[in-house]
Amino acid sequence: MENIVLMVVDVQNALIEEHPCNEADFTKNIQKLIQSARQNNVEVVYVRHDGGIGDELARNTKGWEIYHEIAPKSTDRIFDKCYNSAFKDTNLHKYLNEKGITSIILVGMQTEYCIDATCKVAFEYGYNIIIPQATTATYDNGLFSGEALVKYYEQKIWNRRFAKVLPVNEVIKQCLCNIVV
Repeated sequence: MENIVLMVVDVQNALIEEHPCNEADFTKNIQKLIQSARQNNVEVVYVRHDGGIGDELARNTKGWEIYHEIAPKSTDRIFDKCYNSAFKDTNLHKYLNEKGITSIILVGMQTEYCIDATCKVAFEYGYNIIIPQATTATYDNGLFSGEALVKYYEQKIWNRRFAKVLPVNEVIKQCLCNIVV
């Protein structure tokens, strides 16, 4: 699959320190995808949320920084956002268009907020979206467990509507290892 990026959204210190559901598998799967993308010359694009002054994700705070286990290289592109969608008031769409990107492998935090909004906006822009299973995470919220929310969005909201939801190893095999450079 050509013209693809791996987009890592909001995997930031403050959010990981709150221990989202399936934290260990979540970070391990993202690390695996990043490693495979880099080995196959697929760009990794990061999106980072700025929650504003006083927020746990306030710009230039420790909580705002991208989690060290999946940290970008100095050459990776980072887009900062203030809304749930990675596209609202950022140059992300323009950047992807200029690069000729047609497909996005989407991973990150929080399943029902920023990942859902980013997925749906990317769909409306015409991108092919692939969401590897167990690469989005969230928290229990009083009504639903974090695990139930992830499963619900993967199986009932995104898959075959807005995105393809596939096992991580299938994404690596189909999307990251068959790249024509």
